[in-house]
Amino acid sequence: MNPKRFMDLFRDITSAVLIEAALVVLVAILLVWLSQKTLPWLANRLHSKRRLWVLALVPTIRIIVIAVAILWLVPMFIELTVKNTIAILSVTGLAIGFALKDYVSSIIAGIVAAYEMPYRPGDWIEVEGQYGEVKRIGMRVVEIVTPNDTVIFVPHLKLWDGLIHNANNGGASLMCVVNFYLAPDHNASEVCRVLEDVALSSPYLKLTKPVLVLAAEQPWGTHYRIKAYPMDPRQQFNFMSDLTVRGKDSLRQLPVSFARIPPEHAMDLSQAD
Repeated sequence: MNPKRFMDLFRDITSAVLIEAALVVLVAILLVWLSQKTLPWLANRLHSKRRLWVLALVPTIRIIVIAVAILWLVPMFIELTVKNTIAILSVTGLAIGFALKDYVSSIIAGIVAAYEMPYRPGDWIEVEGQYGEVKRIGMRVVEIVTPNDTVIFVPHLKLWDGLIHNANNGGASLMCVVNFYLAPDHNASEVCRVLEDVALSSPYLKLTKPVLVLAAEQPWGTHYRIKAYPMDPRQQFNFMSDLTVRGKDSLRQLPVSFARIPPEHAMDLSQAD
């Protein structure tokens, strides 16, 4: 582009314009900062779906604030005629294509994620073997915290070419599965009844959701699974630990013995779960 034509794109910049632009940027930064601080604070004082709805507002408000700020700032500096707009888009697209392809792809994926919502703040997701709660959705990355309190930053670019496992998908219900392995010689109906009672008596149980006890016969014995829901997804590990401890204690009071799984079957069993 001819330098003179390039300079013709811009308006005359005065001190008043610069002051107004600085104020717009500061207000946008302040609004984004406030939304990232106050909304999670408010969400942590709510429960069930209301908590997730409030958390989901954080990335949406950030995108709206940034978009409004850009729409406000651009006409202050650039004469937006049709010719100028085409020229700006051409130069910007060329620069992005060569210099910031991956970065911009992640940003675009983040914008898509804000509307398609494959994950939201408060969701429990697994991406490439990493499982945790979505704490923050940025413009380029999603921040998840694992059960071991490790913070992992996943680029939104994974949205394009990877599988995302969402355990609660924006809802307040998250299924937990607890496994028990018994030797085959026992009363299966009695075991199912005992394990169901264990689940129903848990202080973490969400009573509005079903409790299932499933049994599957294996060459080495019988595989039992309790499928139930905690009151809050954040309680899933306490819930599973409670079912495991009390389930094991209850089974020890029955005439049953725990199975020893041969190594050749252990891998198949983990993949089935």
